[in-house]
Amino acid sequence: MAGGDIEKAKANNESNIRNLKLSGHVGFDSLPDQLVNKSVQNGFIFNILCIGETGIGKSTLMDSLFNTSFESQPSPHNLPTVKLKAHTYELQESNVRLKLTIVDTVGYGDQINKEESYKAVVDYIDAQFESYLQEELKIKRSLGTYHDTRIHVCLYFICPTGHGLKSLDLVCMKQLDKKVNIIPIIAKADTVSKNELQKFKSKIMAELQNNGVSIYEFPTDDETVTEVNTSMNSHTPFAVVGSTEFVRVGNKMMRSRQYPWGTVQVENENHCDFVKLREMLIRTNMEDMREKTHARHYELYRKRRLEQMGFTDVDSENKPVSFQQTFEHKRSTHMQELQQKEDEMRQMFIQRVKEKEAELKEAEKELHAKFDKLKKDHTDEKSKLDDARRKLEEEMVEYNRRKAQIQSGSHTLTLGKSKKK
Repeated sequence: MAGGDIEKAKANNESNIRNLKLSGHVGFDSLPDQLVNKSVQNGFIFNILCIGETGIGKSTLMDSLFNTSFESQPSPHNLPTVKLKAHTYELQESNVRLKLTIVDTVGYGDQINKEESYKAVVDYIDAQFESYLQEELKIKRSLGTYHDTRIHVCLYFICPTGHGLKSLDLVCMKQLDKKVNIIPIIAKADTVSKNELQKFKSKIMAELQNNGVSIYEFPTDDETVTEVNTSMNSHTPFAVVGSTEFVRVGNKMMRSRQYPWGTVQVENENHCDFVKLREMLIRTNMEDMREKTHARHYELYRKRRLEQMGFTDVDSENKPVSFQQTFEHKRSTHMQELQQKEDEMRQMFIQRVKEKEAELKEAEKELHAKFDKLKKDHTDEKSKLDDARRKLEEEMVEYNRRKAQIQSGSHTLTLGKSKKK
């Protein structure tokens, strides 16, 4: 069945569905309540990735967003590489439990050569996707109790320079926009005037658009949040200020930053966009970010990984292929490849054995030749020694003969002298 036939079959099935009226109350209108109760009972998971240079205020903003103190340690500026540190916390508000994971990029942007800075972040995000995929592919899965560490949102902190984005910012966001929901943030916005801030925001959005960087847009398809999300999309990037200090303003203690010229109130919308960020990030669109992470970014990663493994939905004729068929075909192909490699290794082994035997025979032949030569040299040397010995013996015999003659002649001469006397 081709792709067009599948679509036609689906359309026919949908057209065959009949709408019926109930004659009385059944009770499945309680399904939303059941879903809410189940979700509250299980709790929620939300994972935030904070990317920004050391000292830009990432930890302070997290403390301000969740109105607590995560007691993070300050990071040094002399790290040779970028490291990602994840910390998980259990938070509870009313009867709702939230397992919050904050991932910090320690040492980001501190190196002289910043070309490799984004790779550690990309590898970390892919590693969380891969961990979830491996859990999905298990025979005995436990996704209900599995701690999902996939990143749901990336808060990218931009330095308030007023001169636009750095090349590292553009490269990093371009690498991440297909993997995570990116929300750009202008950190320490109280260091820039309002007029400069608006120009800075416009310049950032223009640079992102010109470089093809896709950032997270708050959904406007839900009627209940269409108006507010449309308005908030126009405020991106959010210019925020964080603080761990509380200052009394009227009869209320508020998070603020005190300066010689006055006080910046973190939760005052006239001073910064902190309230807007918190509203959009936590109170309105947290579930949408979780859903987009699973349905869009994770699906892209899953699709690519399964294609790398050799799985597909259709064959060469564009006909549907079941997972079992793909697996059996992949297994058959894999077994054939293993058999082919085994045959090649066997042939290679036989060839190497033959080569080694030939080398050994050649070495044996050389040894025999050396032995024969040594044997011949030994025989020749022995023959020379025998000839020398014979010659020496003959010389000794001749010497003894002459010695005897000399001794005999001397004796005769002595006797003659004696007779004369």
